Amino acid sequence: MKVHSLHIYPVKSLAGIQVSSFEMDDFGPKGDRRWMIVDGDRNFVTQRALPELARVVTSLNGDSVSIRVPGEGDFTLRATDQELRVLVWRDWVKAYEGAVAANEALSRFCGKDLRFVYMPDSSFRRVDAGRVMEYRRVGFADGFPFLITSVASLDELNGRLDAAVDMRRFRPNIVVEGFAPWQEDTWRKLKLGAQRFDIVKPSSRCVLTTVDPDTGIKDPGLQPLRTLSSYRRTSDGVIFGQNAIHETPGVIHVDDSVTVIESE
Repeated sequence: MKVHSLHIYPVKSLAGIQVSSFEMDDFGPKGDRRWMIVDGDRNFVTQRALPELARVVTSLNGDSVSIRVPGEGDFTLRATDQELRVLVWRDWVKAYEGAVAANEALSRFCGKDLRFVYMPDSSFRRVDAGRVMEYRRVGFADGFPFLITSVASLDELNGRLDAAVDMRRFRPNIVVEGFAPWQEDTWRKLKLGAQRFDIVKPSSRCVLTTVDPDTGIKDPGLQPLRTLSSYRRTSDGVIFGQNAIHETPGVIHVDDSVTVIESE
């Protein structure tokens, strides 16, 4: 039972990056979803509405985030001193607007007025207080710092599909292997290498899972969400994966051992 792969997403809803290890800070994986895209109303924008965002590639050079916009070229994201409040789900968050060149390139690609925004250290967005009593923070992720998924669960789902999908559809941070399918439903506490995690909420899936991460096109049959919803629907939604918080800063690596400390 070990860590199969690790992934970070420097910009919410753009293509992710597979890494061999990552450092964890107060926000979660260092650099994960500190950038986001907003529309003219300062409301967050994702692949749910603009699936073509999947084709915008991200890369890291130290602490710098670069993007490659199809037909537009490469841009390094830089925050300006223009402060604004932006909406992600129900949270209004202080952010800084990104530089003009990248904003304009993305707007041309999507045919819509869009801006990059950055969450500074001085901004605090709280993890869902209904699930986590501690006063913990998160970046622009949907609600929690980490999403953990299982290779076996994806294999089981793919056994029901006419065309298999890969794990990128589900945008996890941590993928584990060596467990039975859906065993993650019972987890409450995990240890990955030397780091401890609390499992705080099943991950409810949406139409974003139907977007092909290579083409940025939604599956016309709404797969794999349609099949998943036929047997994985609960009071928390259609479930694939588990949201988690980490106990302390640290580093985790691919091939780190995974131990279930507490389960149902």
